[in-house]
Amino acid sequence: MLELKRNHLVFTFPDIHPEAELKITFERTLRIPDDGTTYSLPPGFGSFPLKHVDDFAENVPEEWIQHGGVMLPMYQSEALWINFESKELDRHDAEYPFAVKIATGKVDALTGGGLRNGLHSDIQDYLVVPEQPWLDGYSIEKGLIRQFVAMPLGSGYSAEEQITGHAEHGGLQIIVYPMKRSIFERRYPEQDFQNLRPDIRYSADFAVCEAAPDMGFAPGGRMKQEVYEDPYEINDWEINTKSRCFVHVANSLVWRSITGDDPPTVPLTSKEYTQAGLPWFDYYNDPAKPLTGSDTLKTLKSISTIGKEKNENPLPENQSVSVTNIIELRKNLHKDEVREGDF
Repeated sequence: MLELKRNHLVFTFPDIHPEAELKITFERTLRIPDDGTTYSLPPGFGSFPLKHVDDFAENVPEEWIQHGGVMLPMYQSEALWINFESKELDRHDAEYPFAVKIATGKVDALTGGGLRNGLHSDIQDYLVVPEQPWLDGYSIEKGLIRQFVAMPLGSGYSAEEQITGHAEHGGLQIIVYPMKRSIFERRYPEQDFQNLRPDIRYSADFAVCEAAPDMGFAPGGRMKQEVYEDPYEINDWEINTKSRCFVHVANSLVWRSITGDDPPTVPLTSKEYTQAGLPWFDYYNDPAKPLTGSDTLKTLKSISTIGKEKNENPLPENQSVSVTNIIELRKNLHKDEVREGDF
């Protein structure tokens, strides 16, 4: 079952396990400069609003109704990251595992290939939650991604257009597969105690062109982020049970005409954020093994590169920044150890 609850996509699989639940949110963030520098993790500024496409059938393109799903507003050249939260089962001292496929314009964000049903381990085309707490962009090399940045579909910048030559789908596509119940219960037998896991990536409620409604995603600036190998066996996943969602991206300038609601305010720039002395982040997950990245995605041109070729300025406020206030998350800590921090 798939539900929309308070801007969370909630995937549940009661036929597999009564507590198999995955929540996904789409987080506003800084667009890091697309300048060839590799940046640390930017913060989250709260979740994008999500709405059912079917509630606005008269105001959205017909293709959106065919695809179903939900929609969110983004400004041109705005960035996002995807947050994953699987439900913790106290009796098992574990969060229920899921295999998750993420694509933009039906281009797999880990491999650069087309979005396919099923899971493939020869070239891993899915990420594993809870081992992967979030995803900020396209996996291009070991420990490196290029940020998800919204651009008008048909402008030639999106990963979809660069790889397929067509501006057909846009948006984000998600497919979720749960772990088999028998495997979960064998790997994580019931315990007698309760374990609590805090959220670890900073989020703040900051009050922070094209007018075509359809938006796609293009590769932006380079960021340090590992996408981890599947620590389980491929047969541990329930391949015959999946849930899918098409996430449409509407230009914020037409969001009001579609929904009647005001869009979120314009996000902060990296320069404004850094000058205020606010923190960036490095995240460590020592037991996990990172993937090597996609050769296909590595060859994609960034927005800035294409803009120079087209003599356009698609990324306003793209000045380089010097990042000094970096908080290291989970470095040298074991799985359950709590980071003390400064106070």
